[in-house]
Amino acid sequence: MSRDQRRIVRELVGAHGQTYADEAGIRLKDTPQPLYRLLVLAHLLSARISASIAVAAARALSEAGLRDPRRMAGADWQERVDALGRGGYRRYDERTATQLGEAAELLTERWGGDLRRLRDEADGDVPDVRRLLQEFPGVGPTGADIFLREAQQVWPEAAPYLDRKALQGAERLGLPRDPGRLVALAGKAEPAVLAAALVRAAVDKDVAEETLGHAA
Repeated sequence: MSRDQRRIVRELVGAHGQTYADEAGIRLKDTPQPLYRLLVLAHLLSARISASIAVAAARALSEAGLRDPRRMAGADWQERVDALGRGGYRRYDERTATQLGEAAELLTERWGGDLRRLRDEADGDVPDVRRLLQEFPGVGPTGADIFLREAQQVWPEAAPYLDRKALQGAERLGLPRDPGRLVALAGKAEPAVLAAALVRAAVDKDVAEETLGHAA
């Protein structure tokens, strides 16, 4: 591991090391409501739409009181559509409103509204957790990866979880694509924070160029 690579990671994490959950106003804990809000955020982020809009939509749903699966499932479809619209999430708002309602019902009926029970069903096995997450309508492989990437902050058995998008960011910065080596380069930075910073470098060329320029 070179000093240059350590410097790049330090610059990246220092400037862009905010998790998407934190940006969305979610104080992530290993409790039902924050985990559910993270699932909703992962669902929104997985669409072909900007991260800033997805984060704004997640905030709008929360401000509308739709912070747990019972309230989400009990809300009118139009209420969900309107909240998504206030967040600027208009391209996929109708389909997503339907999926959020169906996903909330599934979570309530199968796991009592508690994603920790989903984790228990998988015996903490991360590939099995990833598979079960994809049973929620609208949550595919990308959404499951986003959830685990952020949830590793409170589900340490998932760490280090650096998905394909995070590793794309590493590659753009000339860093190794091996999760273990990346975590070692990051020092004391939490894997979830490192992952979020790497994703920002992957999706925004300016972030990568700025980081490399400051680390030079």
